Amino acid sequence: MAIRSILIIPEPQLRQISEPVTKIDKEVERLAADMLETMYDAPGIGLAAIQVGVKKRLITIDVAREDAPKSPLVLINPEIVSASEELSVYNEGCLSIPEYYEEVERPAQVKIRYQDLKGAAQEMEADGLLATCVQHEIDHLNGVLFIDHLSRLKRERVIKKFTKAARREAEG
Repeated sequence: MAIRSILIIPEPQLRQISEPVTKIDKEVERLAADMLETMYDAPGIGLAAIQVGVKKRLITIDVAREDAPKSPLVLINPEIVSASEELSVYNEGCLSIPEYYEEVERPAQVKIRYQDLKGAAQEMEADGLLATCVQHEIDHLNGVLFIDHLSRLKRERVIKKFTKAARREAEG
């Protein structure tokens, strides 16, 4: 296992649409293990493969509280099958947009279909923080960031801030 570098906006790769995982092999297993280690190290509660520069439809999640045992989830080719009309609001953050948080409204409950690391088809119903996290990470697989759910003004302000920071860093 290894900790991988997390891409930060305005990195263009974050806007790419991830490709389905066609074969679950040692490479995919290693990617999932690295992603979990990277996510825990960050620390975060969710990570999409595209955030570590891999264009595969794979996400890792663990919404267990800090004082509870770890409860890692690896979702391969996840898709939302249904979503509730009821909405909930969470103060979201993102490892690719460090130290920026904003309230985002999303469906309160979702039903998702995915494959596990053995390739078996699974379905899961999620609500609360897990539902929010799953939706946030699946958005990543589609090239969508949580700031895309904000007003244009807020989104542009965040992108401008991170673009300036990236330019300063590139200039050394």
